[in-house]
Amino acid sequence: MSDLGSWGAGSAASSAVGAGVGSVAEAGQVSRTTTMETPWPVSRLSQTLKGYIEKLGLVWIEGEITKVSFTNSMFATLRDLTVEASVEIFAWNLEKIDKTIQHGDRVIALIKPNFWPKNGKLNMQVYEMRKVGLGELLERIERLRAQLAAEGLTQTKQALPFLPNCIGLVTGKDSDAEKDVLQNARLRWPEVKFKVQHSLVQGDRAAGQLVSAIQTLDADPEVDVIIVARGGGSFLDLLVFSDEQVVRAAAATTKPLVSAIGHENDRPVLDDVADLRASTPTDAAKRVVPDVVEERRQIAQLLQRSAMQIQNRVQSGMDFVGQMRSRPILANPYAFIELRSNEVELAVDRARNSFGNLLALEERTLQHLLQQVRSLSPQKTLDRGYAVVRTTDGTVLADPSSVAAGTKIKIRLAKGDLGATTN
Repeated sequence: MSDLGSWGAGSAASSAVGAGVGSVAEAGQVSRTTTMETPWPVSRLSQTLKGYIEKLGLVWIEGEITKVSFTNSMFATLRDLTVEASVEIFAWNLEKIDKTIQHGDRVIALIKPNFWPKNGKLNMQVYEMRKVGLGELLERIERLRAQLAAEGLTQTKQALPFLPNCIGLVTGKDSDAEKDVLQNARLRWPEVKFKVQHSLVQGDRAAGQLVSAIQTLDADPEVDVIIVARGGGSFLDLLVFSDEQVVRAAAATTKPLVSAIGHENDRPVLDDVADLRASTPTDAAKRVVPDVVEERRQIAQLLQRSAMQIQNRVQSGMDFVGQMRSRPILANPYAFIELRSNEVELAVDRARNSFGNLLALEERTLQHLLQQVRSLSPQKTLDRGYAVVRTTDGTVLADPSSVAAGTKIKIRLAKGDLGATTN
C-alpha cells in the first residue's frame, strides 16, 4: 500500500477508535511502517523497544532513595531530586553497592535499562551505587558559588526601601519563620502589608516551589521587597537554598531580596546573591521594617534640634542687629550729616573770607591804579593851567612856526575850548 493509503488507513483507525481514547492528532502521527491492514504483532513492538533501550547502554544517574531492601540482592525506588519522577532499580551483584544506603539518601548509580519483551516491563539494573558524600555536596556548592561570583551575580546589590508598603514573604506554611517575620514586622510598623507565598523549604519538590514563589512575588507590582525565610535546620535540610535554580531565580529579581535562612555555620548560596542577608527571620523583619517608635523618637529629636537651630539663628540675628544699632552711626543717624554740615559751613566761611579778602585786595589795587591813571590824565595837566592848541582838523600844535598868520585854531582849556586866530 502507498504512503497515502497508509495515512488514509491511519485516519480510519482514528475514527474507529472514537472519543474514548482520543484522536490521532492528540496521540501523535501513525508510524509509516504500520497500517490498519498491516499491524505489528506485540512481539515486534517489544523487540523494537528492547533494541532502542539497549542502545542507551550504561548511564550514571542521581536521585534520592525512597524505598530500599537488601537480601541477596537489592531492590529500591530512585526518585528525581527536582520533579515528580521515579524508577524501580535492582542489583543482583552487591559488590559495588553501598549496603548502608537507606531511605532518604542521595545517591549516584551506574545503571543499564533493560526491557523484558515477555512481560513488557522496564527494569533498571544497578552495577554500582554509592552515596553522594558531604564533601561532594560542598564541592558542588563552592563551584556554584565561584561561578556566580564570576558572572557578577554576587556583587550587585539593590538598596532596600526605607518603608515598604507591601512585603513579599516566601516561607513554609504555618512555620515558625512565617510567624516570626509577621509578628515582629507588625510590632515595629502595624500598617505594613504582606503577601505570603507558601512553599516547601526542603526536599525534592522544594526548589520548583521556591522558584515559582519568588517569581510570582517579583512580578507583583504591589510588592516592594521579598523575604525568603526559614528557621534554620541541618546542612542537608538547607541544600535547596543552594540549588542553582533557586539561586538564579533570586539573583534575577527586580525587587530587593532578603535571605533569612537562619543558619550561621553553613551559609547557603542564596545568601551570596541576596541583596541583604539576615541572620534569622526575626532579624529580617527588623532589617526590612523600621521601628515606628524609634522613627517617631528620631523625628521628635530632629524637630527639637531644628527648633533649637532656628531659635539660635534668630537670637544670633537679633544680637547682631542690637550690636549694629548700638554703634554711634546708627544710634544717631544724623550725626554723620551734622558732622559734614559743620564742615561745609566752615568751608563756606573760609571761602567767603577768602573771597572777601581777595575783593578788598583787588579793590585797593584798583584804587591805586585809578590814582595812577588820574595822576597821568591830561585833564589833570589842564587843571593845573595848561592848554592844548589844535588846528580845526584836530592836529595838536607844538611849534608856533608851523602855523601861518591868520590860521584859525582851537585852544582846549580845563573847563572847555576857545576859538582864536593866529597873528
